[in-house]
Amino acid sequence: MEQKRVAARKRTTKETDIDMQLNLDGEGLFEGSSGVPFFDHMLTLLAKHGRFDLSLTCRGDLEVDAHHTVEDIGIVLGELLTEALGDKRGIGRYGDIILPMDEALILCAVDLSGRPFLNYDVHLAAEQIGLFDTELAEEFMRAFAMSAKVNLHLVQMAGSNTHHIIEGCFKALARSLRKAVAVEAGSSEIPSSKGML
Repeated sequence: MEQKRVAARKRTTKETDIDMQLNLDGEGLFEGSSGVPFFDHMLTLLAKHGRFDLSLTCRGDLEVDAHHTVEDIGIVLGELLTEALGDKRGIGRYGDIILPMDEALILCAVDLSGRPFLNYDVHLAAEQIGLFDTELAEEFMRAFAMSAKVNLHLVQMAGSNTHHIIEGCFKALARSLRKAVAVEAGSSEIPSSKGML
């Protein structure tokens, strides 16, 4: 019987209270809310294009701003990815894409290496979209990469519209993760000469 790649976690601090579940082999559904509408839109895209099921309940100190909420969701999502992958036996490990989003073009590459790193070469003209400070896109990516212990590169190759650029980043991350977590047919090996990731 095939093992389900699912994980759930509750994380409570003085700044946020987060309850999240992740199914790596889902249907691409996002349920719940972060309390930040634009960020919910990005999480919806992440689930859809990653073909993950993601559910979220979050109460954050939005009266301050959305920083803690976005960062802490990135931390919890990274922890869930690590837990759901287990020993990473049989996975592709690497994923990449060059993704067009209207005038924006985003390169994304991930390695589920166990060694956290973020290269975020993205340039945004607008400082805010709705309630979302656009610099929080980088904070989410950093929190996720460090927590999941993945090597993540996001490079903006073209683009001027801030919404399109950020949306392209989330879609590109989702598509790259979708490749990296996919179980390769007939493989039960850990994809590393070290014997562990």
